Amino acid sequence: MPAIARTDSSDLPISAPAPAAPVRARLDSVDALRGLVMVIMALDHTRDFFSKDLSFDPTDLAKTYPALFLTRWITHYCAPVFIFLAGTGAFLSTTRGKTTRDLSWFLFTRGLWCILLELTFIRCFGWTFNFDFTSTGGAVFWAIGWSMIALAGLVYLPLPIVTAFGVLMIATHNLFDGITPQSWASMGWLWRILHAGGLIELGNGFRFAAAYPLIPWIGVMAAGYGFGALLVRQPHERRNWIFLLGAGLTLLFVLVRGTNVYGDPKPWTPQKNALFTFFSILNCHKYPPSLAYLLMTLGPALVVLGLLDVRTPRWMQPILVFGRVPLFYYLLHIPLIHGVSVIVAYLRHGRADWLFGNSSGSAVPPADFGFALPMVYLVWICIVLSLYPVCRWFAEYKRRQQSPWWSYL
Repeated sequence: MPAIARTDSSDLPISAPAPAAPVRARLDSVDALRGLVMVIMALDHTRDFFSKDLSFDPTDLAKTYPALFLTRWITHYCAPVFIFLAGTGAFLSTTRGKTTRDLSWFLFTRGLWCILLELTFIRCFGWTFNFDFTSTGGAVFWAIGWSMIALAGLVYLPLPIVTAFGVLMIATHNLFDGITPQSWASMGWLWRILHAGGLIELGNGFRFAAAYPLIPWIGVMAAGYGFGALLVRQPHERRNWIFLLGAGLTLLFVLVRGTNVYGDPKPWTPQKNALFTFFSILNCHKYPPSLAYLLMTLGPALVVLGLLDVRTPRWMQPILVFGRVPLFYYLLHIPLIHGVSVIVAYLRHGRADWLFGNSSGSAVPPADFGFALPMVYLVWICIVLSLYPVCRWFAEYKRRQQSPWWSYL
């Protein structure tokens, strides 16, 4: 009878090394959605410098027209999606080997970096082309920076608590719309920075415009961080969750905005026709972003993310490049748009003094400066196309670098 092979327990290793956790690759769908909103963002900034319709708010239903309203409205998706995905990206970095401590330090330092860029490079070389610091302000990168600093502390908490914190801030902050900076007396400046927004007189002629109040942007980034946990699931499962969440938020927008009771400090009203009444419903409050505004933008954006996760169309492959180097793209596109507008102004009018922003606002453009929307769209397309080669080069260069410093750009 043949002997039966037998392995004695003493022949087995005492302990086998645990397999290393797999390092996850970047999700093309996230980069594609981020790149898409970056491209759309350039449309709004092109309109800021080239449109002939700058004497009124394009969402002012008493003065606007459909094409102008929709050109401005579609760009409402940019800030919420970008900040939400910044939180998502922070979570996904933990699946690529970054520890909680490493992530916290990165968020803290990159947040400070974003704030510094907002107050220096973006202000001087982007929006104003001057170094007059008597008038400055905090816009989108101001909000991103402080949101990252807040998230740097939140990441030490359990993920459900971080997510609940973000959702609760988004859902409830409109309860405080009635609180005015004046009610905070000498601390009114802090309430403007946190929620109310507006101009802060600093004394000695210095002013600070709180264009992007921090609440609820901090909550948007925290919610995006919690959302990142869904993206590490199996593809079919995560797509179902993304679609359900996106559809649910969109439906919730319809319910919240339809009741016209809570969720936006600017209730919709019947207008001169059905189309403009629909515009009134879409015309949600952005500064700070209301609950309705965030539901209106993040809901459909997540549906699009789900579609991109199924398959990113070939025509969107170049947009992936912008989504992989968003800060680099941002720091280039405003100076480029502004610079081109200065050249056009000199060619058409022999001067461009109004394009070198100053605190007094004494320089005004010629009455005939600016273009109709078709030309604005053409300039926008040219701007985006011109940015693609340099962004593609930088994305490839950054991918080959080992230094962590490149992650700050």
